Amino acid sequence: MRSPHPWQVGLILIIGVIAVSMAAIFIRLSLEASGQSGIGFSLFLAASRIIIAAFFLVPTWRNFSQITVTPKAYYYGISAGLALGLHFATWITSLSFTSIVASTTLVTTNPVWVSLISWIWFQEKPSLRTIFGIIIALIGGIFIALGDTKGIPTGSNPLLGNILALVGAWMGSLYLVWGREAQREGLRVGSYIIIAYTTAAIALFPLPLLIGSGYFGYSPRVYGYVFLMAIFSQLIGHTSLNWAVRWISPTLVTLAILFEPVGASFLGFILFREVPSLVVITGAIILLLGVMIAAIDSYTEG
Repeated sequence: MRSPHPWQVGLILIIGVIAVSMAAIFIRLSLEASGQSGIGFSLFLAASRIIIAAFFLVPTWRNFSQITVTPKAYYYGISAGLALGLHFATWITSLSFTSIVASTTLVTTNPVWVSLISWIWFQEKPSLRTIFGIIIALIGGIFIALGDTKGIPTGSNPLLGNILALVGAWMGSLYLVWGREAQREGLRVGSYIIIAYTTAAIALFPLPLLIGSGYFGYSPRVYGYVFLMAIFSQLIGHTSLNWAVRWISPTLVTLAILFEPVGASFLGFILFREVPSLVVITGAIILLLGVMIAAIDSYTEG
């Protein structure tokens, strides 16, 4: 396959980031439309989002043929799918308890955790500047954790929400790393997302039923928001980012994702008049600065 032009990769990356940024808004709109919050409804949102996305990929299964790939490619693909499911379950739940700014900022700290995972798992030692950026990001995270977020219409437990968003970032980082390895082992992006999305859907499907929330009984608006999230944020957003990883550095992709909290926070202010405390905003700026240092340095070194 001929390599795309840089402007084409950039355009797809921009579309992907915008689509992913809309997820937090669709989630918050779903929470408002249902009047519910907490683990049960969050698991319904997480599972429904990925199940719908996986369903749309069913017709492509007939083309699921590969040039010879190693078993490791499938292992990595399945592992990435499990990590993706946990990412959605924890991050979406976090939006019931903390602000859009705090949640989306913490969950997009992937460059920090990708660097650490690559160091521990693949012995790709980060530079001193990367470590410096990680330290700055952690300081920003402390500011966010200590910040008093107010005016969240779905209830407020900022510490719990921030912890869930951080766990979501860890799972998202594993998803990116394992997804990269799956493609390095020979899986094309189309086949990879079939494996990852389907695995995540299977893993998440029983959870709402076990919690007792189920999949039925919500208003049409809730289902509409879930459908939009599956199409825009998942099929368009995540798939665009997975495609971009094939052609450019994963670190550069995670750097682009840093614009997600900016877009999501702006939309959150317009739609919900959600204004976080000065401490949270300060922490978000510090955290993004640290992540940018780590990401840019990793990209220039790579």
